[in-house]
Amino acid sequence: MTEHAVLDRTDREILDLLRENARRPLREIATAVGLTVAPVQRRIARLEKIGVIERYTVQINHGRIANGIEAVTELQFADDLDLAQIMEFVAGIPEVEEVLTLAGDPDALLRIRVDGVEDLRRVVSRLRSGGQISSTKTLVILEEWNRFK
Repeated sequence: MTEHAVLDRTDREILDLLRENARRPLREIATAVGLTVAPVQRRIARLEKIGVIERYTVQINHGRIANGIEAVTELQFADDLDLAQIMEFVAGIPEVEEVLTLAGDPDALLRIRVDGVEDLRRVVSRLRSGGQISSTKTLVILEEWNRFK
């Protein structure tokens, strides 16, 4: 069983600041949490070492790039489907950006990004064609808000 990290208020503040901007200077983080740079650097190193911080990444504003479509597709699995099988299946579809498995109805949500309606139709058809998914419901995203952007 995996042990859960115990974080204090300062650790959580540091994580919130990094979530807002992973390239935020250490000096700025230190000032915001009321510490000097060295203890902040040690805390971040500890959070990385224990796996709380897994990686640093880029948040892309796709709306600034192209006229693509982003959608969320609800999936209902066939009764005998193993969760690992669905993950393997959707991992083979490059337009699927994110998978959330759920306790309840639906069984999973997929975040899909495509160039247009025809591409969306093709991806959803591919999901339905494998016999592993009993039903889908697709919702096109019009606008997105995220607390940490």
